[in-house]
Amino acid sequence: MAEFRTIKGTHDLLPDELSNWRRIESTIHSIMEQYGYGEIKTPVFESTELFVRSIGTDTDIVNKEMYSWTDQGGNALTLKPELTAPVVRAYLQHQLGNKNPLQRLWYFDSLFRRERPQKGRQRQFYQFGAEAIGSPHPEQDAEIIAMAYNIYKTFDIQEMNVRLNSIGSKEIRLIYLDKLRISLAKKSNVLCANCQTRIEKNALRVFDCKNPECQKLLDENAPLIFDSISEDDRKHFDTACLMLDNMGIPYFHDKKLVRGLDYYSHTTFEITSSALGAQDALCGGGRYNGLIEQLGGKSTPAVGFAAGVERLILAIDKQENSVNPPDIYLISLGEEAVVTASKLASDLRNICGKTVLLETLRRSLKAQMREAGRCGAMKTIIIGEDELAQNKVIVKNMASGSQQEIPMADITRFF
Repeated sequence: MAEFRTIKGTHDLLPDELSNWRRIESTIHSIMEQYGYGEIKTPVFESTELFVRSIGTDTDIVNKEMYSWTDQGGNALTLKPELTAPVVRAYLQHQLGNKNPLQRLWYFDSLFRRERPQKGRQRQFYQFGAEAIGSPHPEQDAEIIAMAYNIYKTFDIQEMNVRLNSIGSKEIRLIYLDKLRISLAKKSNVLCANCQTRIEKNALRVFDCKNPECQKLLDENAPLIFDSISEDDRKHFDTACLMLDNMGIPYFHDKKLVRGLDYYSHTTFEITSSALGAQDALCGGGRYNGLIEQLGGKSTPAVGFAAGVERLILAIDKQENSVNPPDIYLISLGEEAVVTASKLASDLRNICGKTVLLETLRRSLKAQMREAGRCGAMKTIIIGEDELAQNKVIVKNMASGSQQEIPMADITRFF
């Protein structure tokens, strides 16, 4: 019989990993609340058209990577490949803008893209992020960037680099793209096959290419979009930079930084860490002032970011992942002791709030002590026939090796 295994691009999260995930999620939750952001959860699948209209038909996500199907009712549905569009859909559907002109929302959720699995990137993956909807001003850009940066600082991520740019308004981008195509077309034979396709479909994505020959051609020949933005856009960008300076957040103005999705405009940013190696991206984001109108709402400014949870875990160093050790390992010897131990474990959890592991395999004392050491228990409680007869237990400090006898009636008070 064939052995069942996880599907390619998916993975199980085992207890030692989930312990770290819960810590990460709890920390992110706390930081988001400090900034006044409320959590939002959207369904795991949405209308396919939502992503086609928001992400763009000329992106790899829509053309190659979405998990889509038609249900029994003839509805075209897609597992979420990204989270900004579903959040905007929820913003419009529930008329959140009428409740408050500025909506600050954050999320921690699973996504799906059929791309080539690699370290830190799977076909089912997890992201956290935030969207601020309603403010057109640079202070909102600075807040989003600062929040993302401070999340990584909280986790003590090393060798961080914040890259920042502005791609201006949609109107400016259309004019710029014509210039870019003309410039690249002159030496398109030097570009890789993917970039040759991108020139016509989504020329900005050429800047995302990792091929050194493509990057060399861009450095030598391509006009930069920042040099084409308007004075108002430049003032917006400069003010956001000033605010980051005042907050002590280091950044590098990278004029080649763009975002490949169609809905981005104005400020764009990316946070990387060289500690991750060649695939160094931690998170990315920026403004998307036209997306809400594009999805049927009125013109509304917005800015946000999204970050890979797996990438964060890699940066933290997975070798440190472990289940939190129990406070107490409760050893019982003999059938009568088992009954008493069960009651004692319940009291220690409910009255004292302790994490207690109760032996249920009825192994030897030596085997149980070995298990208590393996799981990192701080203390062990030993109950055997002699202890029952004397109505006491033995408490052993696993770090020092010292032990003492405690009356059974005093054990919860002792802990």
